[in-house]
Amino acid sequence: MNDHSAAPAAEGRVVVGVDGSESSLRALDMAAEEAGRRGATLELVYSAGWPRRSRVPVTESDTERMRAAGAAVLDEAGKRAHEHVPGLRVVAQIHTEALAADVLVKASRTAALTVVGTRGHGGFAGLLVGSVSLRVATHCEGPLLVVGDSRRDGPTERGSVLVGMHTQNDEAALRFGFEEAARRSSPLRALHVWNQPRMPGRLQLPPSEARKAKAAAEEQVSKMAEPVGKEYPGVEFTAEEQGGSPAATLIEASRAADLLVIAVHRRQRRLGLQLGPVAHAVLHHAHCPVVLTPATVG
Repeated sequence: MNDHSAAPAAEGRVVVGVDGSESSLRALDMAAEEAGRRGATLELVYSAGWPRRSRVPVTESDTERMRAAGAAVLDEAGKRAHEHVPGLRVVAQIHTEALAADVLVKASRTAALTVVGTRGHGGFAGLLVGSVSLRVATHCEGPLLVVGDSRRDGPTERGSVLVGMHTQNDEAALRFGFEEAARRSSPLRALHVWNQPRMPGRLQLPPSEARKAKAAAEEQVSKMAEPVGKEYPGVEFTAEEQGGSPAATLIEASRAADLLVIAVHRRQRRLGLQLGPVAHAVLHHAHCPVVLTPATVG
């Protein structure tokens, strides 16, 4: 039986949304592994809240049935987590007055890591990333791990952590990647992907300018990765640049990684994270689980 109480605020928590779907169970397995690596409590969250604008009245009996269904899902999830990572402390939360995305976003404010699958029972065949997962990704206030179909056959064993880097504002993503690599005893690959300036018509960038752009990219990735790498002497890492489409390059590079970490930029005076085209593409098509870390920009 799970402890249906919140984890102590001072204790590390890995929070995972569970609804009994195949996707959420894959997320549960990886969340249990992450909690085990951190020595943290695994917090299971089940939400059966009705839409605020629903015209269907919700009775007390409806709420009790939802709670009973949620408790059954959470008990099964707790047993699965304990079998997957023996000795893990598991707590569970049932919410009947809030939607799943809102509950997970709120939990992310204090969680060490929030974990979601790519789609739940509400999704439809062929949907790559469901509305709940996208909403959490857009508004999450801490690191978010999105577990997709790459985990369908269980954990990958490719043996590396990949961090996609763009600007100095991505230091939080880089630091998370080093911490994760240290926990996994894996090497880290920091990859800075850059595009050459577009020229009109059939004109091409002069070779000298292309070399300058490449040299600048090499210098930038070294300046970003090396100072952080010195803080993690036990982690073997490489810092490299590559010209091309950032989304396509990172997706292809994810074939050789156990985890891809990228920054999602939050602009000041705006609420939530603004998911750009690269983050959207990576979430939909990466060949490994993806961590989104919030980064504040001006």
